[in-house]
Amino acid sequence: MSIARVTEISATSTTSFDDAVREGVERANQTLRNVQSAWVKEQRVSVENGQIAHYQVNIMVTFILDDG
Repeated sequence: MSIARVTEISATSTTSFDDAVREGVERANQTLRNVQSAWVKEQRVSVENGQIAHYQVNIMVTFILDDG
């Protein structure tokens, strides 16, 4: 039997939503063990001078807790 936990991570990119998701998942893997999946909860952009300056995603990351 295993127990999973879900945590929310916010990540940004100046390139794209896909890049922000990739950055968020890569960062989660550096901190969390046993990452199993992620889903995008929210997407938004910040606009400066009429142009998109940053893409931001909030992702829900699921990871399996270690037996303890």
